[in-house]
Amino acid sequence: MGNEQKFYGWKLVGVLWTLYLLNMGFPLYGGAVINSFMLKEIPMDRATYGLGFSLLNLFVGTSAILVGMSITKWGVRKTFVIGSGLLAVGTIWLSQVASQPWHYLVGFGFLVGCGLGFSTIVTLSTTVTRWFVKFRGRAMALAMTASGFAGFIGAPAINQLISSTGGNWRLAWLVVTGIAVASAVIAWLFVKERPQDIGQIPDGQEAEATAAAAPVNSALVTKYAWQPAEVYKSVTYWLTVLAAAASQWPFFFFTAHWIMHLKGKGISPADAAFAMGMFTMGGIFGRLISGWLMDRIAARYVFMLGICCYFVGSYLAVQAAPGALTAAYAAAILYGAGFGWSFVAQNTMLGHFFGSAAFPKVNGMLQAISAIIVSGAGVVGGKLFDAFQSYTPAFQLNAAICLVGIICLIFTTMPKAPSAKCSEDTAKV
Repeated sequence: MGNEQKFYGWKLVGVLWTLYLLNMGFPLYGGAVINSFMLKEIPMDRATYGLGFSLLNLFVGTSAILVGMSITKWGVRKTFVIGSGLLAVGTIWLSQVASQPWHYLVGFGFLVGCGLGFSTIVTLSTTVTRWFVKFRGRAMALAMTASGFAGFIGAPAINQLISSTGGNWRLAWLVVTGIAVASAVIAWLFVKERPQDIGQIPDGQEAEATAAAAPVNSALVTKYAWQPAEVYKSVTYWLTVLAAAASQWPFFFFTAHWIMHLKGKGISPADAAFAMGMFTMGGIFGRLISGWLMDRIAARYVFMLGICCYFVGSYLAVQAAPGALTAAYAAAILYGAGFGWSFVAQNTMLGHFFGSAAFPKVNGMLQAISAIIVSGAGVVGGKLFDAFQSYTPAFQLNAAICLVGIICLIFTTMPKAPSAKCSEDTAKV
């Protein structure tokens, strides 16, 4: 019992949870609330408004290639700090400079997007992948539940802050700046690179105590030390990229337009902000279920189940109205669960399939490519609204894209290591 208590990995999960809560929850989910108030002072059409979220998604993803390089050269701790610094610069820009649509696009789309890229997904998932093998799914899920709590607390709190200060959205951005600075301090003090650096092993002493379970784990986790160049030749990897893009498109459309969709239906700003909070709370349950399943069954099945949540959520979103708030809240929960579930599955699956050594670069590449594919989610959603004066076609498009993702996952099986393939070819000869 003493050995388990000394293992730093679970304490590190708590640190990562805090960093994810600060870095993702408030700039993104809180930012969605702030941006809806910015529209009153900085007039722009829905397409331009959605473009800000599309650019954010694009730069979260495309910066991931640089994030992978940063982690390889400087480590996860310094990469977290770089991300927090970018978030601070971006939120100060939005608070003190933004007065025109292009200011919004630069501050929220580019600076905040790059800050999120460096301080959240790839950095967090790399750290978990290094510290855990047997319990990787659970550790990944626990760390990633943070954004759900931040959204549930942050979105209504930011809405209340702005409302109580007479619509002062600039002050709200300064509050987010302070949060970014706090996250940098926490990362610098408490993030550890690898268990080996402090004389420990992945999963701690529990890994040795549960060695009998290795045959079960071996069917889910590769034992081959993949190199990035080998991963890029795998069909499984590219199917995972497409499935990841399919699962992220609805999420980035939703974060950009959900509050505007509800307000357009006649739902009050307070109820709309609460619905955004329900969205993030749904993500908590989705992440936890996904993490538990990832340590037990094949990754692709877990991923598919997560994407399925979007289908019901899309139907209920269309039904939302002032007299049907239950449909709005249920849709938000299902969309949150769908994203959280599939996102944990996606990141854990890469670690299971290709190992920790190649993970920073191949996950960075996946994030970059999927971001390019889905970067138009916010803009497309806005254009569909402008064309039909309704978000219903956009939700229908989300469902169709999710179906493509499920089809890809049907064929996304555990890849064979290059050495195994060579042995098979030699045997045939």
